[in-house]
Amino acid sequence: MNRRFLLAIPLAAALACGGEKRAGGADSGAANASTTSGTDLTGAGATFPYPIYSKWFGDYAATAGVKINYQSIGSGGGIRQLTEGTVDFGASDAPMTDAELAKAKGPILHFPTVLGAVVITYNLGGVTQPLKLNGEVIAQIFGGKITKWSDSRIAALNAGVKLPAKDILVVHRSDGSGTTYIFSDYLSAVSTAWAAAPGKGKELSWPVGIGAKGNEGVAGQVKQTDFAIGYTELAYAKQNHLATAAVANQAGEYVEPSIESATAAAAGIAAKLPPTTDFRISIVNAPGSGAYPISSFTWLLVPKSISSAKKHKLLTDFLRWYLTKGETSAASLDYSPLPQPLIAMLTARVDSISAGNAP
Repeated sequence: MNRRFLLAIPLAAALACGGEKRAGGADSGAANASTTSGTDLTGAGATFPYPIYSKWFGDYAATAGVKINYQSIGSGGGIRQLTEGTVDFGASDAPMTDAELAKAKGPILHFPTVLGAVVITYNLGGVTQPLKLNGEVIAQIFGGKITKWSDSRIAALNAGVKLPAKDILVVHRSDGSGTTYIFSDYLSAVSTAWAAAPGKGKELSWPVGIGAKGNEGVAGQVKQTDFAIGYTELAYAKQNHLATAAVANQAGEYVEPSIESATAAAAGIAAKLPPTTDFRISIVNAPGSGAYPISSFTWLLVPKSISSAKKHKLLTDFLRWYLTKGETSAASLDYSPLPQPLIAMLTARVDSISAGNAP
């Protein structure tokens, strides 16, 4: 099956590599993942990187014979499942907080996997060129202060564009979401009002709008609703043929989201990292020419000590594979691969994961 086609249909029907979502709730599939027949490793978490993780786990099964069951339930769910010990690894677009790390059964290591862009996507029939938006206007739209598409603050950024005098329907995530964390991290960096409330986090008290589950849910809601606006990972917008806004960066440029502009946001980051870094790094609103301002790493969350020697080998072998082989396929699914200096640092970090004596 064409993996690009999977993004255009409900994700629950497309989890050939990730298992089946259960009707009992967002986390129930992951909680039962460890009992899935034939599964070697189980993971759960972010929907933001699901397209690339799905490809990686499928490719790795084909080459190494190791089956990895991954439940795309959102970053918050992935952190909970890892903390409860019901999965072998978690995945999140938001780094774990100190408080979350303290609740874990042992130290957790953060492994950046790829860079992605969170895009502002909208449904405005008749508007063919990308809208230009800056951080303050985006914050006012999602904060309920700008309610009409024809508002003068949007029009001022889009001279010559005929904007409809229609109400804006905001679509946001309803689940605990790393994509929301990245988006709100950016808004908190560019808007003092947003930083005060609703602030930054995986789950927010939204002033306006309707909620949808997962990146796929937001993309689907925007696609089927006239005059809607939402935020999703770039791949979901592209595969659903949704319009995306050019966003003003710190240098004042209006930059469209792309692999190249997300890479520009991370340019030089590896060279500035100390060897002891824990890789919980924000790169939103990055300086520099061509940098798309709502860019971020996404992370795998891995226990520093794995009691089962077998699981230790399976997981560390996969980590080495994604760093050497998996990164080469990132661009094909609209993610930016990690810079080489960072890959070298992470490969050394794999060696620090200890194994127990249990089978």
